[in-house]
Amino acid sequence: MPSPFSIAIHGGAGTIERRLMTPDLEAAYRKTLAQSVLAGHAVLTAGGTAIDATVAAVTVMEDSELFNAGKGSVLTYDETVEMDASVMDGKSLHVGAVTLISHIKNPIQLARDVMQKSPHAMLAGEGAERFAFKECGYAYTEQDYFFTDRRYNELLAMKKTGGVALSEARYPDEKKFGTVGAVALDAEGNLAAATSTGGMTNKRWGRVGDTPIIGGGTYARNGNVAVSST
Repeated sequence: MPSPFSIAIHGGAGTIERRLMTPDLEAAYRKTLAQSVLAGHAVLTAGGTAIDATVAAVTVMEDSELFNAGKGSVLTYDETVEMDASVMDGKSLHVGAVTLISHIKNPIQLARDVMQKSPHAMLAGEGAERFAFKECGYAYTEQDYFFTDRRYNELLAMKKTGGVALSEARYPDEKKFGTVGAVALDAEGNLAAATSTGGMTNKRWGRVGDTPIIGGGTYARNGNVAVSST
């Protein structure tokens, strides 16, 4: 008989400034977080795997401008996006990760495909995107899709300080770490974890953070734990 299942998500850790959070913006955050967890829950309810549930949940947050992943990713020093993502299957201990992604709408889905459709555990940059386009049929996403005035203004402010952290926040979540993620337990008792990020504002030289590093940003092992870090 199937066991109970569960899912948990996060939209990033750190300080959210209440004085900068309008009622409308708070409602938007809560709505998107609810859509995310419900997307994953729907997969589990239908008997789907923990991997697919976590990817479904993270995809919702990647599609929102509110979070530092996918469409809402922060900008590099060169005014581009370089996104990272990873997944881990707690049953098989198989993993998939991508880094320095610039033209894929949902890096978390590509990370799953690296795990399931390639002989490798991690792919980076142009090679990862060639795999996406030629082997998995992904559409090419122009950089304009990821560009938002908010992230551009954050970058300009960051360049003035010369660092990768803002000293004065103008948005409620500018001082929080924007990595998003999900963990799940499916009805078969299998664990999974998935994590996605746009990285750090004003990052340079192909910086890679902890998100695509298995054991750093993501880890899952049946009977033990499922973790998505930020």
